[in-house]
Amino acid sequence: MDEFKSCHLDYVPENILIDVLSFLSVRELVRAGRVCKRWKRLVKDQRLWRFVDLTAWKGVTSRILWVLLRQYLGCGLRCLWLRGLLLSARDLRSLPSCQVLPPSLLVLELRGCELPRGFFNQALPTSPAQERAEATSSVSAQQQRRDPKRKRLDSPSGIPIETLVLNNVPSFTDQHLESLTSWERLSRLELRDTFRVTANGLRSCAAKDGTCGVEGLSRLKFLEIGITGRQGYQLQMASLGLGAGWLGLEELSLGGKEVGPGLLCASRLKDLKRLCLWACTLSEMQIVRSCRMLRGLHQLEFLDVTFQPRQGPQVVEGEGGGEEEEQDGEEAAGEENSNDDNKTPDMNDPIPSLRRSLAVLLPSCTLVFTNCSIQINAD
Repeated sequence: MDEFKSCHLDYVPENILIDVLSFLSVRELVRAGRVCKRWKRLVKDQRLWRFVDLTAWKGVTSRILWVLLRQYLGCGLRCLWLRGLLLSARDLRSLPSCQVLPPSLLVLELRGCELPRGFFNQALPTSPAQERAEATSSVSAQQQRRDPKRKRLDSPSGIPIETLVLNNVPSFTDQHLESLTSWERLSRLELRDTFRVTANGLRSCAAKDGTCGVEGLSRLKFLEIGITGRQGYQLQMASLGLGAGWLGLEELSLGGKEVGPGLLCASRLKDLKRLCLWACTLSEMQIVRSCRMLRGLHQLEFLDVTFQPRQGPQVVEGEGGGEEEEQDGEEAAGEENSNDDNKTPDMNDPIPSLRRSLAVLLPSCTLVFTNCSIQINAD
């Protein structure tokens, strides 16, 4: 028993301590690093900083993020979620561009952030000190030219981010979108409530054949555009920019007020294989007309979609009464009463008829309905 009383954390292996520390939040990890020198060394282990979520840390600023980047966030960082950062001009000076993020970062999500103009540019803004550093580095550049076999370890390889998610970022404009065309690895882009992105901005960044090959967002495979509605902003209908025909775009997600304009242009996406429509109101005729040209579609998903009821032919009562109707009426009375419960929902429910229509147009397409409803008219 005396041996168990004398045991403490110094006898616990470091791998177990790292597993225990992995359950702490970012703020708790920073506090744990102040306990002792051993814990400070353990907290800096990059296994604890692969997925960093700063959305739950209230009051965090870009200056705090800069401290985290210098002391903790390193080559192990894979995903980073930010919220409410980059708000003041003082903080923007400390984090001028996403180029300062670790080169191992693959997923970046921004929520409710204000961005400077050149935040997504490849090169950092130059200063007098940087200009002098570039002048002194010209000698090393000449040495590399003389020795081409030498590995250029110091040369930047660009921004390695593969997934960029912008959620409620009003300051994101067409200029930011154009700067993303220089990202060589960007394959997934999600634009949610980005009210200043226009259709012309999307057209200019669309992947298309140019003089030097494919220009624009050539590596983009997934694109999401959604406007759930916000007062004070004019609807730009940015999804109309899809009419330029994005080469290589395989997955498209449209939500809110961008569904209608996006469906009009989705037929020009030749490489589209998956289409997701969410948080909108649609009719069967609108969907069928838009999907006639999408022969290569493999999956069509409806998420939180409200379907408008079908407008069937009106039945006029009291016309054409005769002896045949009186005789057949009594015989068919029982059958009609027994089938009323099955026929009435089918006339008002657009989902079964939509399945049949899309099965003819897109025989190899899988339909997915999640949390969908039917609009009920007061009449």
